[in-house]
Amino acid sequence: MMRISLSLVVAVAVAALMSCATPKADFYTLSQEVQGASGQPATPIAVLVGPGSVPELVDRPQIVVRAGVNHVTFDEFARWAEPLKSQIPRVFVADLSQLLNSPRVSTLPIGGDAAAAWRVRIDVQRFDALLGDAVTVDVLWSVLPPGKAPPIIGRTIASERCAGPGYDAAVAAWSRALATVSRAIAAGIMPAPPP
Repeated sequence: MMRISLSLVVAVAVAALMSCATPKADFYTLSQEVQGASGQPATPIAVLVGPGSVPELVDRPQIVVRAGVNHVTFDEFARWAEPLKSQIPRVFVADLSQLLNSPRVSTLPIGGDAAAAWRVRIDVQRFDALLGDAVTVDVLWSVLPPGKAPPIIGRTIASERCAGPGYDAAVAAWSRALATVSRAIAAGIMPAPPP
């Protein structure tokens, strides 16, 4: 009888511990925010977006947000679905495809003459958020035209307000900020015609 009672107590204790399991993690991904094309090029241009660099501070599965000037927090249950090093170039590809009206924008060479492709290099200097407030991205970028033309170099700092208090709003704001960077890169590739 004592063995049955002890076994029952152990089973109840294990069941109680299992019901207090850790919370489920949420996974987030950046998205394309640019809609529509800025103009129809005579021939779709090829653009190769190279791998980007991101600050080591945010180069981790957990989403990192600012809690103060010298204080950041890592949330174990708010995570990126894929590394930022691959997400950010993917978002630039999607945005630039729309802005340049070209299906030939990729992170990998996609046929044709590789020497005829524009090459984009991205170096993210800052990728910050203050939950419920705003996000900021600071991106150094360069565009190497085909042929022997000199590179076009730029820096875009974009801030976007968060539409709400949580991670969903911050990730959406980051996507909008990256769209601002995409517009600057697209203008470097295809400057607006004179009025």
